[in-house]
Amino acid sequence: MASIREDFGKFIRQGNLVQLAIAFVMGAAFSALVTALVADIFTPLIGVAGHFNFSAWHYTLRGSEFQQGAFINALITFVTIAIVVFFAIALPYQRYQDRKAAKAAKAPPTTRNCPECLSAIPLAAKRCSFCTSAVTPVPPAPAPAAAPPAS
Repeated sequence: MASIREDFGKFIRQGNLVQLAIAFVMGAAFSALVTALVADIFTPLIGVAGHFNFSAWHYTLRGSEFQQGAFINALITFVTIAIVVFFAIALPYQRYQDRKAAKAAKAPPTTRNCPECLSAIPLAAKRCSFCTSAVTPVPPAPAPAAAPPAS
């Protein structure tokens, strides 16, 4: 029974679980902040143009109350959060991945295909490790010279 307790403790202390919990709490706090910003600042500014209380905008039909003002507040909140997440997280991460892929593409190849079986073998190999056929070794390409630092 002690091993289950130890395993559970190890699971709880994992870095990715803690990071996920922190991200969830920060996301909830950010959502509350944006909701307050929309309800207390954006929609009153929109209501000034139309001379009405935007957050109390509703109508009643056969005893049912439709709150289109609250829905529009939620819609503006969602769009605001989506824009912030896109520009603050998604776009920089995609640009980072693009730069990382560009660096990886510039690296010289370290393998080649065997002419007999088309398996990937090291450039300096004299014999294919898959089909054991003899191959001519290829000297590795020289490493590209480092660019001088920009002044």
